[in-house]
Amino acid sequence: MKKEIAISDAAVDALLQKLQREGMESGYHLNPDREFTRELVKGLLANEKRYGYPACPCRLAAADKAADLDIICPCDYRDADLNEFGACFCALYVSQDILEGKQQAASIPERRPPASQRRELRPDVPGQAPAAKLSLPVWRCKVCGYLCARNDPPGICPICKAKKDRFERFM
Repeated sequence: MKKEIAISDAAVDALLQKLQREGMESGYHLNPDREFTRELVKGLLANEKRYGYPACPCRLAAADKAADLDIICPCDYRDADLNEFGACFCALYVSQDILEGKQQAASIPERRPPASQRRELRPDVPGQAPAAKLSLPVWRCKVCGYLCARNDPPGICPICKAKKDRFERFM
């Protein structure tokens, strides 16, 4: 039996305000159903306490950050889900149309491949095309697609505010 993780209302309010502020700065909208959204935020905080990172509360985390990087909120699938369905998989983020009541949120199919099919693209894997010869490596944010050329990825994505570990070398 899983032990309930205590999350304070103050912690939920603080993260909710942060997500709203960062979302507004980046053009993202949180679900307007306040209680539903609070429960999702509570789940993010519980997962952060449980695993050390805010894994999507609607997916089963592996308790291995490297294996779960794609489902750390905001997940790698958010933008594709928003574009196609108007909401992300857990419906924390919604489109302008859903926010304004012009569209109803609906069930979103899971984009995340099964664990057996997931692997990071790496230039040292046989059969993959070698990276072009550039003076600096190119880094891609796996959440929003932002690209930058520099020695190391940025600490925080300037577009979606994803952390450094959400960047991958882009080939």
